[in-house]
Amino acid sequence: MTSSTRWTISQLAQEFGITPRTIRFYEDEALIAPQREGRQRVYTARDRARLKLAVRGRRLGLSITEIRGLVDMYESPQDTRRQLEHYLTVLSEHRAMLERKREDIDITLAELAEQERQCHALLARPSPPRENAG
Repeated sequence: MTSSTRWTISQLAQEFGITPRTIRFYEDEALIAPQREGRQRVYTARDRARLKLAVRGRRLGLSITEIRGLVDMYESPQDTRRQLEHYLTVLSEHRAMLERKREDIDITLAELAEQERQCHALLARPSPPRENAG
C-alpha cells in the first residue's frame, strides 16, 4: 500500500522506528483506530498524526494518560490557549521529575566514585606478610 493517505502497520513502524507491537498497543489504548481491509490494518493520516504524537510523548517519557491528553488536545482545537497551557504544565512537571532523577544519579555516581577510590587505596597498600600454616 503506497497511498499518501493510507499506511500499513509495517510502513508506520519503519517510519517511526517502533515495532508493530507498539502500534498495536496504542491501538489497544484507543489512541489510534485503524480501518480494516480483510485482516490488514489500514492507517489514515489522522492515525499517523496521532501515532506521531504518541511516539513523541513516549520519547519524552510521558505516561499513557499524559499522551492521551496530548493527543486529545490536538484533536479538539476549540480552546487552544488553555490546552497549550495545560501541556506546558505537563512538560514542566515532567522536566522537574527528570531533573530530580538526574540529581539522584549524580549523587549516586559520586558515591560510587568515592567507593572505587577507597577500594583502589586499600588495594594499593602493601599486604601484610602471611604466616605459613604448615
